[in-house]
Amino acid sequence: MIRAVIFDMFETLITHFEGPVYMAKQIANDIGITEQKFREIWDTTDDDRTLGKRTLEEVIEEVLKVNNCYSAELFERIITKRKLSKIECFEHIHPEIIPLFTTLKEMNLKIGLITNCYFEERDVIKNSIFFDYFDSVCMSCELGVKKPDVEIFQRCMSELAVVPEECLYIGDGGSFELETAKSLGMHPLQAAWYLKDGVNQPAKRKKEFLQAESPLDVIAEINKYKE
Repeated sequence: MIRAVIFDMFETLITHFEGPVYMAKQIANDIGITEQKFREIWDTTDDDRTLGKRTLEEVIEEVLKVNNCYSAELFERIITKRKLSKIECFEHIHPEIIPLFTTLKEMNLKIGLITNCYFEERDVIKNSIFFDYFDSVCMSCELGVKKPDVEIFQRCMSELAVVPEECLYIGDGGSFELETAKSLGMHPLQAAWYLKDGVNQPAKRKKEFLQAESPLDVIAEINKYKE
């Protein structure tokens, strides 16, 4: 029987691609340098930002200074636009997400979150409409460990007081999360409701995993384990 449902965050509960994005290309344009030049620092610091070793502010300051274009005004504009872009994601939530959470609570199921995220994303998540639904929140930037490391999955299950066989894990499939969930004995389900062809999303459909086309399909999947 399923006792807990554990979710990924990005491209599962929210998506970057329903509104305007503010990522490497857009930040580089605001700075006035090529995307390639920007990525020389941005990409190489991704792990450190994901693991909470560096902040957005530190990295943007470094990029601006290395490229001899630092100004307090430009720095603040980039930081503000980046943070607002993360808030924007929560303006385009799939209409079935909150009903799904409500139903899971009515079923007395525990809800967990495992997400690879940066500090600027963490702050938005903690202030989001979702946060109070979670019984366990495992964020890479706070724990210093990220998917697909089994440690972050085990941490979440420990906090929920469940074993892998009692967990349904739901994610878009980025960071090899579904593979790790399966290897641990969890029941992986690919969230396909935000996936779009022709969009630069981190994951595509994985035919080797069951897929949910809409959030409320999750309930039908849970009910299979009661039969």
